Amino acid sequence: MSKAYKEEIDTLVGDILESYEKYPDICSIDKGNRLNKDIIIDILEEIRCVVFPGYFEVKNLNAGSIEYHVGELLEDIHYRLGKQVAKALYHSDKIEAEGSNFREKAEEIVKAFLRRIPALREILATDVQAAYDGDPAAFNTDEVIFSYPGVFAITVNRIAHELHVLGVPLIPRIMTEYAHSLTGIDIHPGATIGSYFFIDHGTGVVIGETTEIGKGAKIYQGVTLGALSTRGGQTLRNKKRHPTLEDNVTVYSGASILGGETVIGEGAIIGSNAFITSSVPGGTRVSIKNPELQFKGRVCMTELGQEGFWKGN
Repeated sequence: MSKAYKEEIDTLVGDILESYEKYPDICSIDKGNRLNKDIIIDILEEIRCVVFPGYFEVKNLNAGSIEYHVGELLEDIHYRLGKQVAKALYHSDKIEAEGSNFREKAEEIVKAFLRRIPALREILATDVQAAYDGDPAAFNTDEVIFSYPGVFAITVNRIAHELHVLGVPLIPRIMTEYAHSLTGIDIHPGATIGSYFFIDHGTGVVIGETTEIGKGAKIYQGVTLGALSTRGGQTLRNKKRHPTLEDNVTVYSGASILGGETVIGEGAIIGSNAFITSSVPGGTRVSIKNPELQFKGRVCMTELGQEGFWKGN
């Protein structure tokens, strides 16, 4: 390395260090509580193995070893998730203000979460059944669990939602954004979703933080359950910004339903590409009038004797 180039590098290092001082909010230096995203994703996969035993393990499971297998997984989840939750709590102003011991609080949270796993399995069983019942292309429920992006995204969201409800910062969003990156389905961990929920295809689905969805809902690709406006920024925190879907609502592809005061009544059907910002009564069908279609194509010269076009109805 030449002397001139070394001087150039030294100058550049100094400029970058000055930038670190100027913009400390995007630095994580001298912080011993940095979360490990890879470990969090690995823990998430272990939880999925507990929820759906025998589907995602490397080795086959048998009845004789299942008790040992589950116990070993729970011990590992307990230990590693506890460490990550304690680090996450470091970023919570509320916990810091209360003067709580992060490790003790994390221990309480992880134990409460693990106790919720049987209930998680119960509601996820309804989601798997809804996916199978709602898709004639599904071969069986094994196919649904193994390969459906909607079921994967819902599984991750339900796990993350439990941690969100227990007051864990950061980790729930890391989990749901992991699912988002793999499936194109963006569900905020704060969303409240009832049983028998089915997302068909799923790419481009967005479900906001304060969305409430009743049981038996079905939505298709490209659906947005969002806010009317986010111009208020942080002043809108903890306010109902996203819509409510009551039981057995169906929303077809490309529809946007916006606003915290918007309620889609029980059994309503929202057609493709609808844009809704006000409530819809139960049992209502909402659809966009089909635009006029024109078909233009070159026809055979021998038939017309000259170049022509066909206009279909």
